[in-house]
Amino acid sequence: MDVAQIKMPLPGRLTERVIMVINTNLSAQSASTQLLQSSTKLSASLSRLSSGSKITSPADDSAGLAVSMKLNAQIARIDAATNNVGNAISFSQTQDGYIAKVNDAFSRMSELSVLAQDVTKTTSDRALYQQEFAALGSYINNVSTKDFNGVSLFDGNTLNVTTDSEANTFGMVGINLNANVTYTTATADNITTIAGAKTALTDVKKAISQLASDRANIGSNEESLTYYNSQLASLKNNLSAANSRITDVDVAQESTNYAKYNILVQSGTAMLAQANSLPQSVLKLLG
Repeated sequence: MDVAQIKMPLPGRLTERVIMVINTNLSAQSASTQLLQSSTKLSASLSRLSSGSKITSPADDSAGLAVSMKLNAQIARIDAATNNVGNAISFSQTQDGYIAKVNDAFSRMSELSVLAQDVTKTTSDRALYQQEFAALGSYINNVSTKDFNGVSLFDGNTLNVTTDSEANTFGMVGINLNANVTYTTATADNITTIAGAKTALTDVKKAISQLASDRANIGSNEESLTYYNSQLASLKNNLSAANSRITDVDVAQESTNYAKYNILVQSGTAMLAQANSLPQSVLKLLG
């Protein structure tokens, strides 16, 4: 027989029976099931604590994992846009550095134009002024050909800078030194005569006025890009915080869970051992 049944009278309850089962130990099966569940939870808790993440497998939170994946992708795009904006700011700062020196050169050229109109100066004197004037003009023409990582600084083209994770752009106004008639006319003037010096002064003053406008555009570009850069940094912080709430483990809470599951595993192991020993009592009845 698979089942040994011994009918015994119990004090005060003579109609009840005690059933002792050998082949099917229900107590051990129940204890084993509970132990398996506790062990699984303990393992998951240990994995969360060691990884620092609440989601160590898709089964932990499938919806949360999907949202986190999209947030991580957006954060990566924001990092790329931040890099683009940072490079554009460096581009503008490089432009401004050159423009500041060009302004110094034009200022000196305007001074030379006035000096060349001095009636006490000889033609030889004006020739010396012209030599410096031409050298400064050559410097300005040389600056107009400069580039930044292979991209021309002063060709006048508007550059569209990526400013967010969706690849929207900001049009960075270009500065034209190379083909701008206002500049090329001033740098080509000759101050060896008083009449030429007067013409040069008029042209240089126009060039300085145009340069002031161009430098203002550079400043506007840089200011706008700085705002975009700050906006991207703020957006990244907010998205990172949202992603953290989804994926990052609360160490204090998870440590409590770990302690609880650890105790349950230990007590479950002890109870399973007790349940496995219950059929041994049948031997006393057979002895």
